[in-house]
Amino acid sequence: MDAETAAANAIESVLEARPGESILIIADDMRKDIAQAFADGALNLGLWTRLVVLETKNDEVRREPPKHLVEMINTPTAPDIYINILRGQADETPFRIKVIQLETRKGRARLGHCPGITMDMLTEGALSLTREENAEMQGTARSLLSVLQNTESVHVTSPSGSDFTFNVKGRTWYSDTFLNWKDMKWMNLPTGEVIVGPIENSMQGTLVCDLAVGGVGPLKKPIAIDAKDGRVVKVESEDKKALGIVIETQATDVMAKHIGEFAFGLNPKARIVQEFLESEKVGNAIHVAFGNNMDYPGVTANNSATHQDFLVSKPTVTVTYSDGQTRVVMKDGDLRI
Repeated sequence: MDAETAAANAIESVLEARPGESILIIADDMRKDIAQAFADGALNLGLWTRLVVLETKNDEVRREPPKHLVEMINTPTAPDIYINILRGQADETPFRIKVIQLETRKGRARLGHCPGITMDMLTEGALSLTREENAEMQGTARSLLSVLQNTESVHVTSPSGSDFTFNVKGRTWYSDTFLNWKDMKWMNLPTGEVIVGPIENSMQGTLVCDLAVGGVGPLKKPIAIDAKDGRVVKVESEDKKALGIVIETQATDVMAKHIGEFAFGLNPKARIVQEFLESEKVGNAIHVAFGNNMDYPGVTANNSATHQDFLVSKPTVTVTYSDGQTRVVMKDGDLRI
């Protein structure tokens, strides 16, 4: 699929853009070609379109949104839609969180956030969905959400050795595949998840990540994470480089070691690639993140400055409802809805 068409499909099918609306696209200069595809797609949809390119200085790590960008976002005539075309390195997560907070603080704008997006995602990968494929994925997400209502706890096992539980009583399940006009939750592009923010002190057991880690990419060797009362107590792996990155990330602050997210992947075109933005959407898998979940719908309480995801293949996921009944919603990676 050509990049311009794929970008237009995402803007229209996921963010529900309509002719005459306005869009602000914020991009790293190293991803200007991708941003241009989104700008061209937006123009073809009849949107008032503005593209802002951020200059990258040597090996600088961005910490704060530049002044001119803050002024654009805070203008009285703020855009209807934002698209963030940004690099996905882990040490810039705090910067990206601050940009998102600026864009969403008034609770009106629609946001497609794309940390680590590549041109290949648009032409071959998880963003190369047709309008029909987007609609089918959205239907699957709605069906899964209906099955997950009134759940109190979740139990996950996997062939790689995962065996852990966590509590979701009172927490809100949602999907990034379609826009919720009630809470205006921002979403990543590409989309393809059903997500919840678990109770932060509830995870018990062992997660064995055998596919990929956010900020690391595909793994050479699995990473085993032991958690007690929601907090990571031990991390082990023969992949020393990946292990070092995980340990460093979890040292960011106190809440970086606490569970922040659980999600099912649903995107039929998602692949295991270097950028976790796409990998986390892979079907037949789940992922768990430790760190920030403060912008999730409903009540959440992990205010970490970072957020790191761990992808698990072929899981079996069993949920327990408020009436005590249980149901297997995924068996060896296959949804049962």
